[in-house]
Amino acid sequence: MTTETLSRPRAAFNPAWLPRYGVYAAIVLLIVVNIAFTPYFLTLSNLRIQLIQAAPVVIVALGMALVIGTEGIDLSVGSVMALAAAFIPLYLGYGVLAAIIVSLLAGVAIGLINGVLVAKVGLQPIVATLALFVGGRGLAVVISGGQLKDIRNDDLLYLGSGDFLGVPVLVWIAALLVLVVAFVIRRTVFGRRLLAVGGNRPAAELAGLPVKRVLIGVYVFCAVLASIAGLLSVARIQSSDASAVGLLIELSAITAVVVGGTPLTGGRVRVLGTVAGALLMQLVVATMIKHDLPPSTTEMVQAVIILVAVYVARERRTR
Repeated sequence: MTTETLSRPRAAFNPAWLPRYGVYAAIVLLIVVNIAFTPYFLTLSNLRIQLIQAAPVVIVALGMALVIGTEGIDLSVGSVMALAAAFIPLYLGYGVLAAIIVSLLAGVAIGLINGVLVAKVGLQPIVATLALFVGGRGLAVVISGGQLKDIRNDDLLYLGSGDFLGVPVLVWIAALLVLVVAFVIRRTVFGRRLLAVGGNRPAAELAGLPVKRVLIGVYVFCAVLASIAGLLSVARIQSSDASAVGLLIELSAITAVVVGGTPLTGGRVRVLGTVAGALLMQLVVATMIKHDLPPSTTEMVQAVIILVAVYVARERRTR
């Protein structure tokens, strides 16, 4: 056996690109399938609907990606959306700005609680955020009185249904937040510290990094993004329903992050991959609905996608 033979890859097909680019390939494949088999898929109205429906998931997934980048997880993002939605009709009488500020402050408070429980108390992230996953939505229902409340304020509704330069305002806001998160990760000290804490927390502590402050900041950042998603969801559906807004969105966000290539082991955040993951899951759901497949089929397909993404990531780590 020659040296050339020994150095030759064992398989002609090298899947090393899959964790980084597989989500983009899946999107392209799904678009081609839809163009071929789904009527009116390429119409502007359909593309607009898909982007609008994906925007809240993209925003929540961005925050989730930051938390997962620290080797954590946040199950309370759906409840934060519900709390933000519950506060809006209560304070809308004082003006749109007041309602938005109160809703964002609710997110800051939840983020602080999560961050302190993880960083100061030392609870596992899944345990710390599970409490607010359950209790947060219950609190939101109590605040709202358990009633669906219509929103009639034109300024707030513009955020959910208005257009700017022919593109929904909702999509502009999501795109702006993508740029903000990408800038934070790539260009700020906080972003570098976040990745250092997620990559090797003991080493980060030995290096003198403010690990606890970074963790608290990450959970606050995530909760504020969830609050924004809650605000925009209320503006889009023109009503506040604390029992429905953000329901199970934490699962969609985690799926988007994992499928997008951000490892659950922390130390890395793929912002564009997360956006692509959210768009892929939206396309999967839309395709199933267009072809009248039952929701149970959609859930099974999503489960398969998650398993494949986790398996591909695992294969890469074991190389």
